[in-house]
Amino acid sequence: MKFGEAIVNLTQRIKAITTCFIRTGGQVEEVSEEKIIKVKDAYCLPEDVFSAVHTAINEEMEEIVSLFKVLADPTRLRILRALEVQSLCVCVLVECTDQKHSALSYHLKLLKEAGLVDSRRERSFQIYYLTEFGCLLLKHIEKYFEKT
Repeated sequence: MKFGEAIVNLTQRIKAITTCFIRTGGQVEEVSEEKIIKVKDAYCLPEDVFSAVHTAINEEMEEIVSLFKVLADPTRLRILRALEVQSLCVCVLVECTDQKHSALSYHLKLLKEAGLVDSRRERSFQIYYLTEFGCLLLKHIEKYFEKT
């Protein structure tokens, strides 16, 4: 096989395992191999990369969205910060905030469902504490904001 033929053969094999896009009239469209040969400015990805991107974009995100919704409330973030200092009963949180017992219980329930907080019974008190996941997440959030 001559050098020129080898290059053409290699180029064809590369094109067979790529997905390419071109911009036409302001739109981006997927193009066929034949069209790629005629176009100088094509954006090409290996097929496995394109497949991974496609999978990532179409992956179910409900759990992540739910977690961000829980974290989007200032009261819940304050509760997490307080529990970072010490495991606490709701009664202490009531004294330290302007929230009612029922409202704080609701926030703690959501934090518990998200896996950020758990509780244990000590005598007649329900004591809330950060889970390992809650501690780790808070550390990452704090580390991020230290940089900015």
